[in-house]
Amino acid sequence: MSDTISWSDFEKVMLCAGTVQRVEEFPEARKPAWKLWVDFGPHGVRKTSAQVKHLYPADELVGRQIVGVINFPPKQVGPFISEFLLTGFHTDEGVVITTVERPVPNGTRMA
Repeated sequence: MSDTISWSDFEKVMLCAGTVQRVEEFPEARKPAWKLWVDFGPHGVRKTSAQVKHLYPADELVGRQIVGVINFPPKQVGPFISEFLLTGFHTDEGVVITTVERPVPNGTRMA
């Protein structure tokens, strides 16, 4: 079992909904990955790399609403700067992306 955290610890993590606008190949990645650009409403459009190619073709990602952590510092991933963390669940088949059950405004924070 993991250590417990306080409510104030959870409040520090900005888990927000955003809509995937663009997906591109990322041939420089060590493992198969996409480059994604996601609209987080008032927080702007942010980009990330995501190792989700095994389960998600590019055309199935565009327009999908996802959940991302938007307050991590930028991270260099090869020649690409990742500006948020796409959340998901590791499975034997690959990473299953965290999505919302019904549409919410982009930038809405998880409660």
